[in-house]
Amino acid sequence: QVQVVESGGGLVQAGGSLRLSCAASGGTIFSINNMGWYRQAPGKGRELVASITGDGRANIADSVKGRFTISGDNAKNTVYLQMNSLKPEDTAVYSCYGDITARVSGIMTVRHYWGQGTQVTVSS
Repeated sequence: QVQVVESGGGLVQAGGSLRLSCAASGGTIFSINNMGWYRQAPGKGRELVASITGDGRANIADSVKGRFTISGDNAKNTVYLQMNSLKPEDTAVYSCYGDITARVSGIMTVRHYWGQGTQVTVSS
């Protein structure tokens, strides 16, 4: 079974940096068509923060543009979200997703997978 697993969240002071990782594994992965990060703060809606296609086209939300960057390592089926100049309003649960083509139990599938989420807390 394909899984998407995040790592790298935590507590940081305002102005600091964190790097989140999101790795896809399991089954036989043929391609990662799109991978990215959403975030959701308490009492707020879910926001798409950044995404990247398998051929490297990145999209960054205006709210984090200039501070966050997304990159991918196709060989490792992993994407990274580098978060710099963090602000208290960046505090949220960050969830990774992947639109992945994979052979699972002998069947070719194209599915949307979610990670478990990782907490990012920025103190003022």
